[in-house]
Amino acid sequence: MAVIEVKNLTKEYQLGALTNIKGSALNLLKRIQGKPVEERERFKALDDISFSIEKGEVVGIIGTNGAGKSTLLKHLAKITTPTSGSVSVSGTVAPLIEVGAGFVPDLTGRENIYLNCSIMGLSRKETKAKIDEIIEFSELEEFIDTPIKRYSSGMSVRLGFAVATSIDADILIVDEVLAVGDLAFQRKCFKRMENLIKYQGRTVLMVSHNIRQVERICSRVILMDHGKILVDNTPSVACEMFYERSNRKVASQLAASQSDDRHVRKTGEIELESITLITEHGDETDELQMGGKAILRAIFHSECHFEKPEVIFGFHSTDFVYIASMGNAHIVERPDMHPGRNIVECHIKHLPLMPGVYCVRLGVLDNTSREVFYGEMLKTFAVKTRDQAIAHMPVLGFIHIDTQWSFPEPQPHSQS
Repeated sequence: MAVIEVKNLTKEYQLGALTNIKGSALNLLKRIQGKPVEERERFKALDDISFSIEKGEVVGIIGTNGAGKSTLLKHLAKITTPTSGSVSVSGTVAPLIEVGAGFVPDLTGRENIYLNCSIMGLSRKETKAKIDEIIEFSELEEFIDTPIKRYSSGMSVRLGFAVATSIDADILIVDEVLAVGDLAFQRKCFKRMENLIKYQGRTVLMVSHNIRQVERICSRVILMDHGKILVDNTPSVACEMFYERSNRKVASQLAASQSDDRHVRKTGEIELESITLITEHGDETDELQMGGKAILRAIFHSECHFEKPEVIFGFHSTDFVYIASMGNAHIVERPDMHPGRNIVECHIKHLPLMPGVYCVRLGVLDNTSREVFYGEMLKTFAVKTRDQAIAHMPVLGFIHIDTQWSFPEPQPHSQS
């Protein structure tokens, strides 16, 4: 039985500035006189979407900024109403949207806990039974009787997350709240979310830009774009399409801004003329085989002589997760770099990257370890499998570890 049913949901907003009282009066007069009134352009944040969610499902909602994700969650949490269509929700809902936004600045942390729990339907007795756990989880024992207006933004969202996740609601609606606080507190929030999902069987809808978290937590993922649903499928299918679309956008942006130095630091002593990938057959390419051989070739133009410079190639994901680095510092007799054109090649014997789209970064240091050139996203390339379907491979991770498997027969225990 579906606990959430969305049918032909559409939400429209008017673009542009709001009309003031004088403007509204003039428009009314024009309508009375039968004259045309300039209408503001309408924008569909949600465009005729339909889906249902069963009890206990954990559904991720992903997409680029402006795709309609947060607007959808606000409809499910009854924070806003649709222009057309319907939303049906069965059961109690704990919305973790704009965590901490409902706190009253002049009230203390403790008073705000009682207030928010009351808004969410808890009695004072029920709140009193939970308050010690809420305070302990938020790690704000020292400041709990201090007015919220003296809290930092991080302290406020920590308290807000602790309150929202303490409510025994049937449905959790989560909007980017796993990014609250410092790294240690984020890990703590992530563990609490996993506990709510795995051991308490909550129905969860989660919006996040951390796609790896979505893949790990969710049983189903909806990919949205411009207010429409593109894919409603397993995490691997939906997240792979998201990555492909994002990577194509990144690649096109990179191609359109090859002279843009946003990701480059340089002293001017060295200019990068080109960077290319070469297959084991000697062909330039933007697509490599997983497990195959490859050559990274960089051509520099140097203004001066550098004695035994260190050259470092690296791979990173399109969202700047560093994956690997390959440097020549271990080569004692590496050559000097001379004024003029210089070519450096890094030969990869066995490319261990999983299928996906990656970027190349490159750095050059002189013999005193002074950075002369450093650039990221200098080139994008795809890694493909040779003879294995991606669907049959592990979903998570960047590195493919070459393995062999065996299944020896267990030996009987010796009788003493």
